[in-house]
Amino acid sequence: MLQGRTGWPVVRLVLAIVVVLIGNMFGQVRLNEWNGAFFDAVEKRNSVAFLNQLLVFLIIIAALLALVVAQTWLQQRLKIRLRERLTHTLFDSWLQPARAYQLGHVGPSGSQADQRLQEDCRLFSEFTTELGVGMLQALLLLVSFLGVLWTLSSYASFEFEGREIVIPGYMVWVAVAYAGIGSGLTWLVGRPLIRLNTERYAREADLRFAIVRVSESAESISLYSGEPDERRNLNSFLDAVLLSTRRLSGALARLTWITSGYGWLAIVVPILAAAPGYFSGRLSFGEMMMVVGAFNQVQAALRYFVDNYPKIADWRSAVLRLAGFRQAALDLDRIAMGTRRIEICNHPDGWLSFEHLSIALNDGSILIEEATAEVRTGERVLIIGVSGSGKSTLFRAIAGLWPWGSGIIRTPSGSDMMFLPQRPYLPLGSLRSAICYPAGPDAFDDATVKAALHRVGLHEFAGLLDRAERWDRSLSLGQQQRVAFARVLLHKPQWIFMDEATSALDDDNQASMLAIFAQELARASVLSIGHRPGLDQFHTRTLHIRKTDEGAILLALPVPARSRSWLRWYRRNHAK
Repeated sequence: MLQGRTGWPVVRLVLAIVVVLIGNMFGQVRLNEWNGAFFDAVEKRNSVAFLNQLLVFLIIIAALLALVVAQTWLQQRLKIRLRERLTHTLFDSWLQPARAYQLGHVGPSGSQADQRLQEDCRLFSEFTTELGVGMLQALLLLVSFLGVLWTLSSYASFEFEGREIVIPGYMVWVAVAYAGIGSGLTWLVGRPLIRLNTERYAREADLRFAIVRVSESAESISLYSGEPDERRNLNSFLDAVLLSTRRLSGALARLTWITSGYGWLAIVVPILAAAPGYFSGRLSFGEMMMVVGAFNQVQAALRYFVDNYPKIADWRSAVLRLAGFRQAALDLDRIAMGTRRIEICNHPDGWLSFEHLSIALNDGSILIEEATAEVRTGERVLIIGVSGSGKSTLFRAIAGLWPWGSGIIRTPSGSDMMFLPQRPYLPLGSLRSAICYPAGPDAFDDATVKAALHRVGLHEFAGLLDRAERWDRSLSLGQQQRVAFARVLLHKPQWIFMDEATSALDDDNQASMLAIFAQELARASVLSIGHRPGLDQFHTRTLHIRKTDEGAILLALPVPARSRSWLRWYRRNHAK
């Protein structure tokens, strides 16, 4: 986790924090020594010593203040570096080819990526830094003040029947016993917090997803006047959040009985424990205050678990969620192998072929059974079938997104292929970035991009190439589909796979887009999925996915006579 691009800055920050904490430890020890000298001066009414100790106090506090400020700054920097490193690590696991899509089909551990990559990464980095630094600081204070408290404990003696009794390390044992009781009660009462925190964050993620979904679908909801129904749905998600929060607040309230009571009692426990030595005369007032100060420092270290248990529970729930998400990403291949897996490899001739291909749902049920077919270079093949027969799943299997099933898919080289889904993806940013995707916005010169826009009938947007906005909202679905064809013109793939890629276009625009494969990309191979009437005339061959009781099967249909010269048809009917 600490290697690679951001590993060394994390290590340097950790080492700097350790140095600051060691300095703080020496400062606290010196402050405790000053405590004894100061109260002795007060007890003796020595004004000169009193003023001198005030000056010493200002010097000690100035040094401690500088160390605390440095520690705060370093902790904040460490939080940033840890989050950066962790998020990049999860990005690397998540954004492997097809993995982000497949994780949504492997169960709860791989879902809600937004929660894992944003909120859980933030919680982990912040809690890890705060708890780690706090625990190290508590350990250093414990080590430094145990010796002080052990030595001062020899002055805390008891008298019993005229005999003086000295218990070695008496104050140390009192501190350990008190902290042990408090930690045990805290663990006993606070155990449910881990489960409740995990449940709460899951419900928060569900609510956030539901709100985003309503926001993204606001137009459709308004057209249906579906706001009351969406309000009921959102209320149900909110109720789940509030219920989990109420359960969490109840558990925190019960834990507060322990943590707050423990803190208040800690004010008088050291004074009560040291009182016999003070009243017997073996401890001066200043020495008793040193004992109390050392006891409080030891207590602060030993009760770290008590004071921070809610945060520890929150941190652990975040760790479990992140670990489950990362493990799901790393184990995706093994999960897929738990059923059957489609083998994808390169075709020796650069063609596309299915060999005894069966496509299953991720629960193992068969969708398409024993499909065998071949598409050669230059062919234009249309795949048809009733809704739900598995056309889009076959499209995903060819792309490598859908591993569930068996058999072999032999594909052309990945660099030669481009996939056009029904709703194209338009990344955030400028229109130029959307058109050039997945290449960068500078991959093509301005004239080439504008020419592609003109070819697909979007010439009115040529002056808006560098405007950044939500183009997936600004453009209609038909315009978005034409942007996808502009990408095809820019990238010039040898194989184009389309899944209802012209569904939002009228007949003339559909004919204009498909004519690209007879004009600009005349040597490209095309595999289309669709069911619009007349679509077959733009293809040279048709494959039909037909449902049976055993599962869908793939059948070759005769070539319609009109499809053999569809380019001549297009030119004749669209000549200017």
